[in-house]
Amino acid sequence: MTDWINQATDIVSGSPWTYAWLFVVSALDAILPFVPSETSVITAGVLAADGDLILWLVILTAALGAILGDNVSYWIGRTAGHRVVLRLLGEKRHAKFMEMEHSLAERGGYLIIVGRFIPGGRIAVTFGAGTLEFPWRRFLAFDVVAGFLWASYAALLGYFGGKAFEDDPLKAFGLAFGIALAVVCGVEGVRWFRRQRDAST
Repeated sequence: MTDWINQATDIVSGSPWTYAWLFVVSALDAILPFVPSETSVITAGVLAADGDLILWLVILTAALGAILGDNVSYWIGRTAGHRVVLRLLGEKRHAKFMEMEHSLAERGGYLIIVGRFIPGGRIAVTFGAGTLEFPWRRFLAFDVVAGFLWASYAALLGYFGGKAFEDDPLKAFGLAFGIALAVVCGVEGVRWFRRQRDAST
């Protein structure tokens, strides 16, 4: 685990190319859930606390990458989503999937913003929004908010963790990553509780 964190820190260095890396991994993470975008942004925040990177540039590049990736996922859903869902789920589940359109119309903004903080959830929401033809301009407006909130959250976690442990970047990263994991678990816990409550009523 320590070696893996050190490798991530080596990639996310004080080099100007780090901003390009953050943009790319943030974009890819919206399509490929195993890409370590949060890890990279948190690490960049830790380095920004030491003055190796510029915090607002970390947030900007990560947010723009996330927004681009989300929109690629949206348009994949918009153009090929029905074929993908039919092939993977079959006709009955495809029909049930289409029933989500009303829910998305009512709570689309909330789902887009919350989904960005759930690994894998962001893909389901953005792809689903495209497949169900959620209006793109509305999607973009909410997604810009979601992208900047997510980038600020991850970068600031790393930044303040770096300030708290100036002499030990590994501890700073561990603290920030632990908080991020707790937030994700908390969101998932609330979603699970609501599903259980709705199922019992």
